[in-house]
Amino acid sequence: MLERKSIVSIEDVSTEEMFEIFRVTDEMQGSIDKKKRLTSMSGRIMSTLFYEPSTRTRMSFEAAMHRLGGSVISMAEPKASSAAKGETLADSIRMFSSYSDIIVIRHPLDGAARLAAKFSSVPVINGGDGSGQHPTQTLLDLYTIYHSFSSIDGLKIAILGDLKYGRTVHSLVMALSRFDVEISLVSPPILRIPDYIKSRVQDNVKLREETDLNEVLSNCDVLYVTRIQKERFSDMNEYNSVIGTYSIDVSDVDKMKKNAMILHPLPRVDEIKPTVDYDPRSAYFKQAANGVPVRMALISLILGD
Repeated sequence: MLERKSIVSIEDVSTEEMFEIFRVTDEMQGSIDKKKRLTSMSGRIMSTLFYEPSTRTRMSFEAAMHRLGGSVISMAEPKASSAAKGETLADSIRMFSSYSDIIVIRHPLDGAARLAAKFSSVPVINGGDGSGQHPTQTLLDLYTIYHSFSSIDGLKIAILGDLKYGRTVHSLVMALSRFDVEISLVSPPILRIPDYIKSRVQDNVKLREETDLNEVLSNCDVLYVTRIQKERFSDMNEYNSVIGTYSIDVSDVDKMKKNAMILHPLPRVDEIKPTVDYDPRSAYFKQAANGVPVRMALISLILGD
């Protein structure tokens, strides 16, 4: 189903394909747990082109390829590459697609991954484009939820923080709209989710907007917390007006259901206090760890293992 397919948006992955990814992810996690050496990607090369800083996305993709027996080549810092000489993204992609079998790209501009897929002769995976989308983050988010609750239908999900610029949120809300869920969007007024996202999902899902976290804490099954992203603001006065608006501590978690789950795409700053890490409802480090088997599954399915 996914063979030779580029994944630029979460809309490039059907619901059927999503559950196939989850099935293969279980298999990949089993191989990790058993320390089983895989060779299915032997002779295959992945290019990772990260024009923005990344820790979890880049390293989990590279770890995934290595665990599958493949190899990775990476672009150096953009300022140390031909991009600093003025080379266009299209030309860079043409060259890297001749060097490798699959490309993972992160770029500060919305739509850059779509452009990359247009000029690439090999599949392209979007590792985050500006404030646009981050589809593989959504896949591991949903896998984490599904693995915990054995279903996504019927859940009440609260998403907190930077909903305007948060590409993880945009992809997640679009994916969740395929399921029978209730979504509460909690943010300062200036960081509400863009209208174009709402217009695409509001006919398919129960959606409400809030500013007060206390309105949703006791009722939600999943609390998805996001960082307010300083790097996305052009006006620092605007950023300073919202930073620190929400900061989850133990007293907040105590208001939640005993079987609820707290997620965060990471990195965090001050939106979740470190003391919350010890509560069994905190699942963000497991969520991040799931990035490796999910991306192993995705690479295998795209490259036709």
